[in-house]
Amino acid sequence: MLFSGEEKAFQWLFSVYTLTLGAAVLLACWCLSGSRRRRRAGEPPLETGWIPYLGCALQFRKNPSNFLKSLQKKHGDIFTVQLLGRYMTFIMDPNQYQYVTKHGKQLDFTEFAGQMASRTFDYPQISEAKFPQLQDNMHKAYKILQGEGLNELTDSMMGNLQHVFKWKFSQATDWRTEKLYEFCCSVMFEASFMTLYGKEPAADGHKVISEIRDKFAKFDAKFPYLFTSIPIALLGATKKTREALIHIFFPDLMSKRLKVSEVVQYRSSVLDKYEQLRDYDKAAHHFAFMWASVGNTIPATFWALYYLVQHPEALAVVRDEIDHLLKSTGQTRGPDYNIHLTKDQLDALVYLDSAVHEGFRMSTASMNIRVVQQDFLLKLEGNQGWSLRKGDMLALFPPTLHTDPEVYSDPEVYKFDRFVENGAKKISFYKRGKKLKYYLMPFGSGVSKCPGRFFAVNEIKQFLALMVASFDMEFIENKKVGLDNSRSGLGVLLPDSDIQFRCKPRR
Repeated sequence: MLFSGEEKAFQWLFSVYTLTLGAAVLLACWCLSGSRRRRRAGEPPLETGWIPYLGCALQFRKNPSNFLKSLQKKHGDIFTVQLLGRYMTFIMDPNQYQYVTKHGKQLDFTEFAGQMASRTFDYPQISEAKFPQLQDNMHKAYKILQGEGLNELTDSMMGNLQHVFKWKFSQATDWRTEKLYEFCCSVMFEASFMTLYGKEPAADGHKVISEIRDKFAKFDAKFPYLFTSIPIALLGATKKTREALIHIFFPDLMSKRLKVSEVVQYRSSVLDKYEQLRDYDKAAHHFAFMWASVGNTIPATFWALYYLVQHPEALAVVRDEIDHLLKSTGQTRGPDYNIHLTKDQLDALVYLDSAVHEGFRMSTASMNIRVVQQDFLLKLEGNQGWSLRKGDMLALFPPTLHTDPEVYSDPEVYKFDRFVENGAKKISFYKRGKKLKYYLMPFGSGVSKCPGRFFAVNEIKQFLALMVASFDMEFIENKKVGLDNSRSGLGVLLPDSDIQFRCKPRR
């Protein structure tokens, strides 16, 4: 959901009120304690800011990339920053990222992610003592998102996209005007939901899923607040909206759905083995999985299509590539949108793949976080060693990599073929003369890498292939859409406004 002027004003006022109140309370505590953290020998340079507890949170929230780059100029490629009561050490040199991901014992992601997910989606935190092997068993479901399971999901998604397209455009013969983000959200949410959670029997599926999407958008708008531990009771009707969304996935309702995906069926069977979990808890797990499946995919789809429509030369090359594939496989475009692209065929569309990943590069603002489990010496390339404290966080912020002119020439410019080299996928990018292991990071790194990334990329490509092959498209508003930084650190940024475009079936 895009934020209106009133919503943005509320965000700003609420943030200022909350932060000011918290600062006032914590300032009193700090004055009573009479001390602030000091840098120890061997530790990275420290920036605490001038406001107790908040530290540098206000500067970071305003423009994370610029703030971190300014500290990089001041301190070098590693430094520690106080943010909302936590101390976070940032590694700025992408050549060093691989050394961070090797320290699984000392740098843990699971506990932090579990706490955040439990608080946000309202299910009990998973602990080995209370729920033996639940974490491991749930992770086994992600194997279904690879190999043959991924092929089945991809085929199902293609069919559901065609179903939605036929419904939306069954009578289309001439130009049709839509708002681009609303359009992408409507199509991708419905197709993804049906692919994963199946269909309700004897119901108007389009209407039901539209109502779910509206509730999802309201919850998703408050997601950044929940992530920063603001009590849900302070977020208006968000708690009621969350409860309504969770209710959709209660076991008795899930059992009536048709064509539920294998991955969701497997997760249901795992959850059913734990008698300690209430039906509400099981449903909350499904709700969390639903959010993970569309929360970043929808804005990523928007940016991929936005840049293609904005750059007709890019659209023409991608369209030619898709048309050539359809012709070579004996497929023709028609009013039923009945074209079929396998995973291997999608992988072979190098310009489409590049356009999708260029969209990721320009819109992703995720932060890779690890929690330091014990005091230890982090050894980096070049005989560097830095002492880290237990309980601190270690962070990688990929947007600084994605906008590095040494890695990507003209990083502020959209280049649809940036990830193509000699007719194949380009995977060689360099920093300071060294080939980077991590050069594009929309899905995290190491153990925190998104397990659904392959399916996410496939469904974005499928949507684009259907749009590009089937429609002529153009914007009818002459404006540039910017990034909404309110979700910095959480994934793909939303657009700061929507934009009208029009499309009509290709002759």
